[in-house]
Amino acid sequence: MCRAFPAIFLIREVRLLIYKYENPLIERYASEEMIKIFSPQKKFETWRKLWIALAEAQKELGLPISQEQIDEMIAHQSDINFEEAKEIEKDTRHDVMAHVLAYGKQCPKAKPIIHLGATSAFVGDNTDIILMKEALLVIKKKLINVINNLKNFALKYKDMPTLGFTHFQPAQLTTVGKRACLWIQDLLMDLTELEFQESNLKIRGAKGTTGTQASFMQLFDNDEEKVKKLDQLIAAKMGFQSTFPITGQTYPRKLDSRIIQVLQSIAESAHKFASDIRLLSHLREIEEPFEEKQIGSSAMAYKRNPMRCERMAALARYVIINGLNPYITAGNQWLERTLDDSANRRIIIPETFLALDGLLNVYINVSSNLVVNPKVIEKHVQDELPFMATENILMRAVKKGGDRQELHEIIRKYSIEAANRIKKGESNNLIQKIAENDKFKLTLEEIKEMLQPKNFIGRSVSQVEEFIEEYVNPKIEKYKKFIGEKAYLKV
Repeated sequence: MCRAFPAIFLIREVRLLIYKYENPLIERYASEEMIKIFSPQKKFETWRKLWIALAEAQKELGLPISQEQIDEMIAHQSDINFEEAKEIEKDTRHDVMAHVLAYGKQCPKAKPIIHLGATSAFVGDNTDIILMKEALLVIKKKLINVINNLKNFALKYKDMPTLGFTHFQPAQLTTVGKRACLWIQDLLMDLTELEFQESNLKIRGAKGTTGTQASFMQLFDNDEEKVKKLDQLIAAKMGFQSTFPITGQTYPRKLDSRIIQVLQSIAESAHKFASDIRLLSHLREIEEPFEEKQIGSSAMAYKRNPMRCERMAALARYVIINGLNPYITAGNQWLERTLDDSANRRIIIPETFLALDGLLNVYINVSSNLVVNPKVIEKHVQDELPFMATENILMRAVKKGGDRQELHEIIRKYSIEAANRIKKGESNNLIQKIAENDKFKLTLEEIKEMLQPKNFIGRSVSQVEEFIEEYVNPKIEKYKKFIGEKAYLKV
């Protein structure tokens, strides 16, 4: 009977593995780079770096901490004893103390000074800010590559006339490149906001239990200058220029909502792009890449569903909705702090970054491989151009002596007839009808000359060139070291 126990336990473990929930953000969408930032290893290693920075700063300011103790902490900075910490937390019900004690088991000489004078928020809050800073850099790199991809696309198609749409109804002509600049401009606004938040990031520092630094005043015999210097040293050691001047037990939770708002904004822009490509895909004008063995539908073998852009829209929606959460958390911080933000933030912050990272992976992929179908675009232009040209035709005919009111009425009737023909699947014969009517005094050749699509795109080409030169290229040049970032889609 005893010999059967290991087999029973093995079966149980296999069943647990089979029925274990897998997060799609990790399994399907986010990059390994972003996953690592929010991994347990990265989190607790950063906790230990903060404890080392605290001990080093305290030693530099005169507390009796030896270099031997600090070296011992450094030696075990990365080899986290997770299982021991997990067992301790079962008893203590406190994750920070569990890791303080687990670290102390590995560092017996340093054990007495680990976490000296600090509160849980010293490692928890400072780590959150550090990880968000690193995650924002990943987002920025990918954002720059999307902008660069769309810039190249805009320049390539800057002079290709295409039918403009308002209310998704045919409108005046624009160009394919000019439309792409609308997508770029949204992303440049997002980049500006990201840069602002990034440049203004502050770490919490060493503020004590309610932000008064009382514990550190005790340690340094009420020497305020040393306590202030401690804060500055820790910030510098962790790569920050400054700390929040005022905190409660936690850093101001408004920081979370401001950072997540940047992610929301990028998702908003990406959703607009994805929706536009889905509409253009329906028109067969512009399509996302479709691989040789890709299946569009399990039932309809002929289908080419825009699944990448649909995924972008889905992840964008998730990020945008997630962005409401930090506002509620920030507004619900009771006095110096309440703990009902803890479980919420463990989920919202990492998953919003993971979702946007996955979205940008797709955006890079799609924006670098857009498929343009010129003949389809040209056909749609030619189908609608006669209607748009009627005002120019009317003016030319009046100059030749025609009656403006009479000709206007004729054009109105011909336009209705032509529209009805199109609805029946027949060709647009508006121009031919006008040319055949002697009252217009215009030959078919004269009218066709007026129908050149390039005559209807206004300053589209110049706008693209000026926008790229004045607004896009400076950003590309600033971040040129990031250009070429690859995005790999897992599925």
